[in-house]
This record gives sequence, C-alpha cells and structure tokens, in this order.
Amino acid sequence: MCGLLLGWLYARSLLANDKLWAGKSPAGPEIADDLLLWTTLGVVLGGRLGYVLFYEPVYFFANPADIPKLWNGGMSFHGGLAGVCLAVFIFARARKIPMLSIADICCAAAPFGLFFGRIANFVNDELWGRVTDVPWAMVFPSGGPLARHPSQLYEAALEGLLLFLVIRFFTHGRKVLPLPGYASGVFFAGYALARITAENFRMYDPTHAFSTGWVTPGIVYSIPMIAIGAYVIWRARERA
Repeated sequence: MCGLLLGWLYARSLLANDKLWAGKSPAGPEIADDLLLWTTLGVVLGGRLGYVLFYEPVYFFANPADIPKLWNGGMSFHGGLAGVCLAVFIFARARKIPMLSIADICCAAAPFGLFFGRIANFVNDELWGRVTDVPWAMVFPSGGPLARHPSQLYEAALEGLLLFLVIRFFTHGRKVLPLPGYASGVFFAGYALARITAENFRMYDPTHAFSTGWVTPGIVYSIPMIAIGAYVIWRARERA
C-alpha cells in the first residue's frame, strides 16, 4: 500500500509538470486518481494469476479453490506486470489518452511498489537467499539453521532504489517523456537486468522446469523483457 500511494503521488507530480513534456502534459494530474485503482487491480489479479500459471500450476490446477486465497501468499512480478499492461491499455482507450504516455507514468512510479514489496518479503521471512558466509549473512526462521543472503534487500536496492534513479535520470535529465514509450523501455530493460543480477543470490525452486544450472525461473521470465525494452526504446526514437 505504501508503494502504491507513493507511486500515485509521484505520478501526479509527473503529470503536473508540463516542462517534462515539452510544454503540454498528455493529461491532468487528476487522471492518476482513477489510474491508481486500475493499476492496483492489475497488480493483484495479474500477480496472483501469474504465480498460479508460472510457478505452481500443478498444485493450483489440483486445488483450484486455493487460487483466491491471497492471504496464504503467492504473487508473481511478471504476472502483475502483464496485469498492469492490460489495465493501462483499457484505461487509456477508455479515456482517449495516449497509451504509451500512461505506460511511461506507471513505469516511472513502479519502483516505489517494487521497493516496498521486497521489504515486505524480508519482513515476512520469504524469498530468502542462498546459503553464504558473507559477513552480512542472516539466519531466517523458515530458512533452516544456515546463514543466507538477504536477497530481498538486494532486490529492494536494485529493483527499487537504483531503478528509480535510472528512470528519473531519463525523465528529468534527458527529458524523454515527450517520446512515448521511452521510459517504459528503460523500465523493462532495467528491471530485467536488476532481477537477473539478484537471482544469482536468491534461493530458487529446484523442482521448477526452468531451474537448470545457473538458470532460474526469474531469469527465464526476465530475459524477454530486455529485448522488449530495447525494441520499445528504438521505436520511441524512430517515431521522434
């Protein structure tokens, strides 16, 4: 909730700053109020369905009644991303606002949610890292007696703080918001690189079909995002 609310306030500030849009914002800041509801639904529904389909399909297909039980945990970033993309598409078409510009706003604000989401993973004692002997290693109550990487904090730093600063450099330093899709491309590629880096420290499910050697499901699902991000940036520059 902190991530969504701070992201909403940041989205309002971006829409209210005409200087970032080369003179004219594509919509007033009040649009962010309704957009918050749409993106929240996209995150929750898409994140849950993504977890069901990408990570535990065998269990949930055998126990479909457990799919709505969000209180038991189980959300997927890549599923949430797909849900938000669909929500942005419907919202932009309904309001007759350029879809890519709305996507840029969402992507610029998304690191707030990613940061607090990873902090929540740390507090909830979930998604801990691999066994290690580094000085800052931690023993997690549900992770056994061995010390592990606090990979949730690594992800909070990479996917939250660092990604936010990178996107802000492009939106405020390079002034790319007048190029619809550019900031979205930076987010896609930047998140993928951050996630792939963090996956080298995060404990993975060895029974998953994509867990082979150094490859993990998170890496497999992130690699296409690099290509998508590069293509979207290229298209934004071509249109300009």
